[in-house]
Amino acid sequence: MRGAMGGPRVLLRRLREVMAEPVSAQDRLDKIVVLIAANMVAEVCSVYVLRMDGTLELYATEGLNREAVHQTVMRIDEGLVGLVASQANAINLSDAQSHPAFAYRPETGEEIYHSFLGVPILRAGNTLGVLVVQNRAHRNYSEEEEEALQTTAMVLAEMIASGELSALAPPGAEPAVHPRRHLAGTPLAEGIALGHAVLHEPRVVIKNFVADDIPGEIKRLDDAIATMRSDVDVMLERGEIADGGEHKDVLETYRMFAHDRGWLQRMREAIRTGLTAEAGVERVQSDTRARMLRATDPYLRERLHDLDDLANRLMRQLMGVDHAPSKEQLPDNAVLVARMMGPAALLDYDRKRLRGLILEEGGATSHVTIVARALGIPAVGEVENISGLVESGDPVIVDGITGDVYLRPPPDIEAAYVERVRLRARRQAQYQALRDKPCVTKDGHEIALHLNAGLLVDLPHIEETGAAGIGLFRTELQFMVAPTFPRIGEQLALYRAVLETAGAKPVTFRTLDIGGDKVLPYMSAFEEENPAMGWRAIRLGLDRPGLMRSQIRALLRAASGKALRVMFPMVADVSEFEQGKLMVEHELTYLRRHGHTLPERVEIGVMVEVPSLLFQLDDLLPRVDFLSVGSNDLFQFLYAADRGNSRVAERYDPISAPFVRALRLIARKGREHRKPVTLCGELASKPIGALTLVAIGYRSLSLTPSAVGPVKSMLLDLDAEKALATIGPLLDHSETGMTLRQRIESFASSENLQL
Repeated sequence: MRGAMGGPRVLLRRLREVMAEPVSAQDRLDKIVVLIAANMVAEVCSVYVLRMDGTLELYATEGLNREAVHQTVMRIDEGLVGLVASQANAINLSDAQSHPAFAYRPETGEEIYHSFLGVPILRAGNTLGVLVVQNRAHRNYSEEEEEALQTTAMVLAEMIASGELSALAPPGAEPAVHPRRHLAGTPLAEGIALGHAVLHEPRVVIKNFVADDIPGEIKRLDDAIATMRSDVDVMLERGEIADGGEHKDVLETYRMFAHDRGWLQRMREAIRTGLTAEAGVERVQSDTRARMLRATDPYLRERLHDLDDLANRLMRQLMGVDHAPSKEQLPDNAVLVARMMGPAALLDYDRKRLRGLILEEGGATSHVTIVARALGIPAVGEVENISGLVESGDPVIVDGITGDVYLRPPPDIEAAYVERVRLRARRQAQYQALRDKPCVTKDGHEIALHLNAGLLVDLPHIEETGAAGIGLFRTELQFMVAPTFPRIGEQLALYRAVLETAGAKPVTFRTLDIGGDKVLPYMSAFEEENPAMGWRAIRLGLDRPGLMRSQIRALLRAASGKALRVMFPMVADVSEFEQGKLMVEHELTYLRRHGHTLPERVEIGVMVEVPSLLFQLDDLLPRVDFLSVGSNDLFQFLYAADRGNSRVAERYDPISAPFVRALRLIARKGREHRKPVTLCGELASKPIGALTLVAIGYRSLSLTPSAVGPVKSMLLDLDAEKALATIGPLLDHSETGMTLRQRIESFASSENLQL
């Protein structure tokens, strides 16, 4: 194709000149459509822009009735223009009026034009509008003409994205480059955050679209591809990628895309139309993203992430942009947005400026979620395409309670959330007033409220909440956030700091619970069909005694002259506890022999989270000093429901008769053998869960720091014996009608208890 003005490269250069002219937005747009029409020998060229209300408005035209500009508005499901926008695909027709989607708009005067070529105006895969050329003659536009129009649409996308056209629209009908959106995700960490978006891996902003030297740009692309392929090969050899931990088949898929000839060829073709190398990469990836976002095949949707990552790496390579964002330039109310990230990356950010976290991936049990909870950062996960929809600086609301995310919220939504934040602040002030008040139920039962912790940032919460101590210190978090395996000295320093901060208050350390889904980036991963029930926790520790003994030694040395409480996770058989206990005795002997000061006393316990232990309690309890119930894993194993699987995680209720009966059995056996029992799963962090647990006999709970206030406030108003009188018969006799949860909610309502 060669038009009157010399083809797409000449057009791009002329467009660059027009974009630089000091004229109004409408004049610029009017000049652009004239240029495109002349270059493509088209009698009509029109630009339709997607508005905030989801309709398409005619913003400029050459060839149609000029009076129709800003007057013609159509739905996104209306006409050929709407079809191009909704499908994000080009439509090329020799007789547009015979197409079933054709919509006649008399004010435009387009009935005399037959041939039609429409392409979506895309940015990051999102449709911003439609660019159309038309002719009276019945003809099919060539592939080269279609390619040229798509390349030109890319320049228009940047013009729309700049916000220049917003001044042309009345309020409420602005271009939808920054649309208001309500997105639904999965709540990960409780709380509400209002702030401005910060992209964890910001998109590269391309300044120069038009190439001056096509062969030189193709060579730049080839050189960058070669460097990126080499980097991917190195990552594969090291067995890691980004924050690490992916399995080898994922890495191989990643490498396969990096070596895909079709991908490279499409980028070269885009450059030959007159684009720079980075603009060519952006053009191909935006088209690919638009198609894959509309795909129904889940495998294709997952692969979009791999292609996005590769394209971003390639653009950074071409532009010499550092992969890592600047953490020092955070706004005071930053809401971090990421496709996915590791826990160490989250800790790199200034906690004082971080208000919330939004992830495209990441479930309730992911490592970064655990750290977000520890930091008290409201977080929502599984928010589809959030990294493609958000721009740095966009106002955003994160509701970590419901899982809702509001992007560029309207004033009424923002005002409602501001009021909710104020209400939460007032409640927190009320809870703070209870900090030094003993936690005793209305009928005189003392309840010890401990904290779940795992990092140094958790420790100030002991003082802030007035907690009785740390009921669960997850030692694996130190290993998960470290780039290399922590040495004994590093472990010793952490455990010593924890004990010193806790002072006279008890701390229960859980030995390493790694393996399964907690694969450390510097450890070799291997495929397991059921990792949650595989080689993890004490199983891994007993098979790798050097690892477990080094941790036990660090714990014993840290507790020099103090009391130490250690518990083993994932114990399925009494013999496993005996082996773990023997390791502790061996390490005590070693330290004694080498002149170290020993702990004042050592208490050793077990975390009850495998159902087989329910039938060994009479054998186990005489051997242990205490029990801790890990209700999260115990529940998922009891119901055979993976808590990380969104399809089944919500299917079963932890406040159900079978599970609560199992919990009651553990509490009863603890009393029979006069051994303390603490529950430290998520159930204890909900007021309704705490009510249930206290009613069936638990007198020690370990919960998240943010839950201490609401749970304590409820317990102070609770008559535990009256609750038992309500719940006990429901557990002893199966009844139809209301569920156990509903009965407990009804009881709480009658007692004016805040759940």
